[in-house]
Amino acid sequence: MKWLITGAGSGIGAAVARRAAGVPGAGIGLVDRDGGALGRVAAEVRALGALAVPVVADLAAPEAPSAAVAEVAAALGGLDTLVSNAGATGRGTLREVSIEEWQATFDLNVRATWLLARAAYDALEAAHGSVVVTTSISALHPTPRAGAYSVSKAALSMLVRHLALEWGPAGVRVNAVAPGPTHSPMTFRSFGDPTDPAARARRARRESATPLSRLAESDDIADVVLFLAGPGARHLTGVEVPVNGGLDLTLMPGARE
Repeated sequence: MKWLITGAGSGIGAAVARRAAGVPGAGIGLVDRDGGALGRVAAEVRALGALAVPVVADLAAPEAPSAAVAEVAAALGGLDTLVSNAGATGRGTLREVSIEEWQATFDLNVRATWLLARAAYDALEAAHGSVVVTTSISALHPTPRAGAYSVSKAALSMLVRHLALEWGPAGVRVNAVAPGPTHSPMTFRSFGDPTDPAARARRARRESATPLSRLAESDDIADVVLFLAGPGARHLTGVEVPVNGGLDLTLMPGARE
């Protein structure tokens, strides 16, 4: 398979790249704005026997998504799967967030996915390929102090459904994975730092509220991405798979306490 994975320098994107590298004959375009991290992941992918094409790009820039798609598709000779995973957190309440922060969050979380998918359409149509998008539990459940993030992820969920509706007749599937709290560099300060008592307390509260009693690891999300991109999901499109250990099942009971 020929992949393009964004946000591939760490966390979920890097985990997807490692999983994809285990598929025989895989070629993987890796896109991230952190060139150092991207180089390390590319080396891992090559060590697993796959072709790696690293592309350093800031996908919030309007021209960057189409340029990244063109570079990867040219290097791989086509494209089967686009994994749009790069994202911004947009921390702050809706009263606090600036217009610039709001726009930057939407530029990366929503516009970049639309532009990536649009640029990849011809290659995906030719391959009868698929798009897998990383949304969030926050798309359905407002997250305190992350107003721009929650709203942008809700918009991203609708973008997935629209693309699935429009592109299904061309044989292109579009699905999403919606993680709950997941260990990654993006969430390290929130609940991943074992030396920070406040982070440990937040992690303990989230784990106790989760029926499976643990937070997700990046590989938990990557495995679902690989399923959605693979032949086992050949008749799925417009689907958003929640991967949160059952956390969403506890939100309403908690609200009644």
